[in-house]
Amino acid sequence: MKRTVFVNELTDGLLDPNKPMLGPVEDGGYIVANSAPGCWGPMLTPELKGRNEVTKPVFVENAEVGDAIVIYIKSLDVTSQVITSGTDNANEGMFVGDPYVVSYCPTCKIAYPESKIVGIGKGSVRCKKCGNDIATFTMTHGYSIAFNEEKDIGITLNKEMSELVAKDAKKYMAIPDASIQNPAAILAPSDLSGTISRLRPFLGQLGTTPSAVIPDTHNSGDFGSFLYGAPHEFSMTEEELKKHKTDAHMDNSRVREGAIVIAPVKVKGGGVFLGDVHAMQGDGEIAGHTCDVAAITTLRVKVLKGLNIDGPILLPLEEDLPHLAKPFTELELRKAERLAKYWNMTNLEKTAPIAFVGTGSNINLAIDNALERGATVLDISLEEMKNRATIAGSVEIGRAPGSALVTILAPVEKLKKAGLYEIIKDHYNLK
Repeated sequence: MKRTVFVNELTDGLLDPNKPMLGPVEDGGYIVANSAPGCWGPMLTPELKGRNEVTKPVFVENAEVGDAIVIYIKSLDVTSQVITSGTDNANEGMFVGDPYVVSYCPTCKIAYPESKIVGIGKGSVRCKKCGNDIATFTMTHGYSIAFNEEKDIGITLNKEMSELVAKDAKKYMAIPDASIQNPAAILAPSDLSGTISRLRPFLGQLGTTPSAVIPDTHNSGDFGSFLYGAPHEFSMTEEELKKHKTDAHMDNSRVREGAIVIAPVKVKGGGVFLGDVHAMQGDGEIAGHTCDVAAITTLRVKVLKGLNIDGPILLPLEEDLPHLAKPFTELELRKAERLAKYWNMTNLEKTAPIAFVGTGSNINLAIDNALERGATVLDISLEEMKNRATIAGSVEIGRAPGSALVTILAPVEKLKKAGLYEIIKDHYNLK
């Protein structure tokens, strides 16, 4: 049993509950992980079976199926200096069924072909056996973006600088030693040049291991729907995915340093993992990809017995809460009490913020999923959950096509009954 587990090992793109986990880490202990960039690097690496190359899961002491693990994001430090991203198009003939899972070399007629890099730019990802271009994806509009030393501002580079970076891509992207991905910066795109952006890093992947083998990108209700009847070994039915997934692939910008994720435990030990760190992202991740970076993350983990949740609960930073879901100030409470007195009312309910993640094959289904999860945890009707989300909360989009967040001010008595209030009270410094 270790007080702190240092993670410098990555998966092959699969979340597999049958494989040994790292650790164990003690209940209340820490996980420090060095993660690789997600998306575009793995998308250019046909050997990988998922497109985020997340960290190997860590076994948490005392975590049993039906419990939850409270994950405190203590620190999140971007290590990449430059990264590359953009919109994509899957190349026909270079995959089987789903380009995010099974890459294919049509010349060698093999899945997951080993690759090598030859030069930079389009056509630089080649089959190690036949030498042909085997990139599963083409970047249709891309950019290389460099960050300042403080990691709070980025600028997109011109063609000359993008090509300079491409020649030493692993160094500039700070690809971890354990990573096998081909660094996306080898593409040297410069369709955006001189564009300024602010950094606000967060974890695109954070949570626990599913109870069946699932590609890391597909551990959610939207990308996971691509597995329904798929022509490969990871095919699942809708019911199987719903049962086994843990929705750790949230791509929600509020999952950042200082926030708390409460994740379901669907296998013994939980299997906490992370990855796909984003330097910044507007709601929706509408380009399909954002600035995926290497990063070093410190987590604290604590087991919450018997919560038995289906998907993640998020406690964002107070500044990230929607306006209608922020805790009331003393002045606001005094105004409410005066109004109640005028209307001959007593016993105004006490509330506190809580947010529920939902996923589905489209945004509407993701919102429904989050509402249903909230109603179940709080033991209220779905109709009440909808009303609270409307007048004392909000619905926000994490990722299109189907990752959503429903935040509400929930009754304290319901939060206490669920065993969540003390965590929320401490997080928001409530009286």
